[in-house]
Amino acid sequence: MSETVRTVQMAMPRVVVEDAEPVLPIARLRDSASVSRTGCPFHDVRHMLREVGLRPTRQRLALGWLLFAKGDRHVSAEILHEEAIKARFPVSLATVYNTLHQFTEVGLLRELAVDGSKTYFDTNPSDHHHFFVEGENNLVDIPSAAVEVERVPEPPEGYEVARIDVVVRLRPKRRS
Repeated sequence: MSETVRTVQMAMPRVVVEDAEPVLPIARLRDSASVSRTGCPFHDVRHMLREVGLRPTRQRLALGWLLFAKGDRHVSAEILHEEAIKARFPVSLATVYNTLHQFTEVGLLRELAVDGSKTYFDTNPSDHHHFFVEGENNLVDIPSAAVEVERVPEPPEGYEVARIDVVVRLRPKRRS
């Protein structure tokens, strides 16, 4: 009677380091020198999803690949849905929204509300701010160090400031 030994890969919890900047799985995915990067986009996204505790479903893998394969960018659910359809990956808009919110909850994306009715998702979840180009509905990153917030109001009792998002609105200069 022969025995078969099977190795099971377990999702490891994310380690939080108090004194140093934590490295998010998405940062490792972008790092070409990363040891976990295989060169296979689906494998890399699968590994990233497992690292944050998300099951790598077919929808998450496909949408993750569409999101992260193009580097840092800002997308709406509608844009990502359109890209998925063009890539011949039939997925509902509701699934796209759900996946974007799941990715945001685990720190892979950053949600940005612009104009109250338009929401963008940033594939760069690090601390930074944005220019919003009116008329083009385009977001451009501003390094965090380029914006100084001098005074932050005291939050109400029982709350703490999670983060500060600065959106600087731009429009073309008017000709004189």
